[in-house]
This record gives sequence, structure tokens and C-alpha cells, in this order.
Amino acid sequence: MDYKCEIKDLPIQPVLSIRARCAVENLPKLLGASFGAVAQQIGSFGEAPAGAPFVAYYNMEMQNLDIEIGFPVSRPLTGEGNIQPSQIFGGKVATCLYVGPYGDIGPAYEALTQHVKEKGLEASGVAYEFYLNDPQTVQPAELQTQIYFPLK
Repeated sequence: MDYKCEIKDLPIQPVLSIRARCAVENLPKLLGASFGAVAQQIGSFGEAPAGAPFVAYYNMEMQNLDIEIGFPVSRPLTGEGNIQPSQIFGGKVATCLYVGPYGDIGPAYEALTQHVKEKGLEASGVAYEFYLNDPQTVQPAELQTQIYFPLK
């Protein structure tokens, strides 16, 4: 599959998120609970998420993933408990759209990594996945994930 990889300049984006560690096999349960909790916190301010849910991967240790789970918000909001305000991006990123089952996303990561190298750039080491549609409402082959690598 061909991936349209691009370099973009993105503004700083405020988010509400949960930072957590988990093994990859526990990811679906953790993501579901965390997205629900963060959305509820955003709603408590009379706000709605300002974009698609995301996960930031700070490492790729499959048995000890260091991740941030959340939603973009339209303005900085206060946190509570393990749900905290943060910000993402603010600068150049490499990005591509992957369409298909989450478990088959590897080639999109490889294509984006290659694109960054070909451009003579260097990724920061953090990977973001924004989930553009709902796995409860579309077939796995139709899932859309926008991948971002912030650049150094």
C-alpha cells in the first residue's frame, strides 16, 4: 500500500489526557476506559472534544508502553486526578494516514520513518495516533488512523 506522507507545521494544541503504562494486550481496555473518563471531564466544563481521540506513544516497549491518552480541547482546561491538561505538537511533524485494522499499522510506521529519513529530518521519538473513526461503528478495514511523528 502507498502512503501519502507529508511534513507539516502544526500549532501547539491543548489537550486533556491521562498518562499511563500498560502492556499491549491491555491497551484496548485501558483506551476505552480512558477515552470515556477524559470525554466526561471535558463535558463537565460544558465543552466537547476539539478533535479526534489520540494516543501518544513515548516508547514501543510492548510489555511496558508509556502512553498518553486523550482529546484535543479548544482551550486549556483544568485537570482532576489522573486526567491532566497538557499540550502537543507545536512545530514540524511528519504525518500519514493509515486505513485498516489497528494490528496491521506497522507498514505505515515504516513508510513514515523512511519519509523522514529521505527528507534528512529526525523524529523526536514520540509517535501520535489520532483515531478518526470509531471501531464500534466501522469495519476494521475502514478504520482511519492519522499518524504523527513530531520532528526535532
